[in-house]
Amino acid sequence: MLVIDRLNLTIGDTPILHDVSLSVDAGRILGIVGESGSGKSMTALSTMQLLPGGSKTSGSIQFCGQELLQADDDLMQDLRGDDIGIIFQEPMTALNPVHTIGDQIAEGIILHDGVQRDEAQARTIKLLERVGLPPSRYPLSRYPHELSGGQRQRVMIAIACAQKPQLLIGDEPTTALDVTLQAQILRLLRELVDESGMGLILISHDLAVVAEMTDEIAVMREGRVVDHGPTGAVLRGLEHPYTRRLAEASTHVPVRHKPPLLTKDAEKKAEAPLLRATGLVREYPTPRKNLFARGAPFRAVDEVDLTLYQGQSIGLVGESGCGKSTLARMILALDKPTEGSIHFHGMDLGTADSTSLRRARRDMQVVFQDPFASFNPRHKVERLVAEPLYLEDPLSANEKRDRVLTALQEVGLNETALDKYPHEFSGGQRQRLAIARALITRPALIIQDEPVSALDVSIRAQVLDLLSQLRERLGLTYLFISHDLGVVRAICDEVLVMDAGKIVEHGSVHSVLDNPQSQAAQRLAAATPNLEKAIANRLD
Repeated sequence: MLVIDRLNLTIGDTPILHDVSLSVDAGRILGIVGESGSGKSMTALSTMQLLPGGSKTSGSIQFCGQELLQADDDLMQDLRGDDIGIIFQEPMTALNPVHTIGDQIAEGIILHDGVQRDEAQARTIKLLERVGLPPSRYPLSRYPHELSGGQRQRVMIAIACAQKPQLLIGDEPTTALDVTLQAQILRLLRELVDESGMGLILISHDLAVVAEMTDEIAVMREGRVVDHGPTGAVLRGLEHPYTRRLAEASTHVPVRHKPPLLTKDAEKKAEAPLLRATGLVREYPTPRKNLFARGAPFRAVDEVDLTLYQGQSIGLVGESGCGKSTLARMILALDKPTEGSIHFHGMDLGTADSTSLRRARRDMQVVFQDPFASFNPRHKVERLVAEPLYLEDPLSANEKRDRVLTALQEVGLNETALDKYPHEFSGGQRQRLAIARALITRPALIIQDEPVSALDVSIRAQVLDLLSQLRERLGLTYLFISHDLGVVRAICDEVLVMDAGKIVEHGSVHSVLDNPQSQAAQRLAAATPNLEKAIANRLD
């Protein structure tokens, strides 16, 4: 179906791809893995002919016998979305912010199939139901900003699958999803392959997902394919040193140079917790049932208690939409609870004046899930990373620059990044910038909302090591929101499991993850991909 033969790509004077050769047959799944910047996404964009200006290609890309490198715009517009679909890594940059999700999904159906709007809407509803967004809970009239990162990714998947394309390219299609939704979407992709004989290219940094899903695997490094073959043979043998390094990084656990800073006995002796939330409730209004009756409010957070001591790292896990991010926004004083109280350093955030909140915000920072959406695209890195310093006393330009350089170095970047814009970095590099921005004020508390979900396995291992070391050296406290139970196990002391707005399980990481008691925790544990098990299953 797709044959890429000795593809070379240069952007400006910079060579990007070198003699890349790959093929995908109908009804087969090819996995492409590699570190950030290895050329995975550029290979996909070359196939779609969506390359930036100044790009030059040579070699051949044939789709069903048609040469794509010489295809004109009319042919590519016919192929894109209809015969070849793509799921982009960052849904917020791929979705149009001024159109509803219903209109964006229906657009391709109307354009390629020429159907009336009513039929397109009916097909849109079925697609949303299939990706876990039933319109009864997520109306077609919603805009992208009204959805979580995982929900936006499901909209992207619905758009890409709407025409049942012959070839689907998934560029990290499940990165933003919790593990139960990831399992659901991967099953959907497998069903589409089996039902229609679709070819699928699955680009991922999660080797466990690739091991479970794919028939063949291609390992890329610095724009070249360095390892290629049947998935089971490649991952069992690990003959190429780079492939072996990726496998080791995917199961990496940070080394703790000393035990957790606080034990339960030490907690009892502590003068006061850093953060205490009591009876937190957050309700949102719903549309009226009729002229005379209001709809019952939607309770996103329901009677949550949370205590964090200085130096602790607590994981908060749960399925998409369970209330994790809403809870984080209330702790950051970006949203007010309907009921309950939050005390930070003994200060009641609900009654604090603006001056007191300013001091509190200097001591708490956040790393958001979607780094691109959290940056102003018109600002360069030096200004973006320095943004929290406005909470400090006035600093000179040199002092700010020195603080920015220190933060960049701590996350593995250097001064060459200072004069670049966010779009000039890979997704993993942008997440490092987000972590640098959070560190720059040396806060006591950092709330991390999926901080490593966009990173490839080797960079993820480095960042987890960095977060562990910074916690030990600076006495940082983490509230770590994640759908990756392996990451929570690596970085956290305790874990809270959230379901439908409630905390349904709480305990040490090992007790909860090794022997989950609640149904929510059991679902998460069962759905979590495991590289060793996936490779072992290939022996059957």
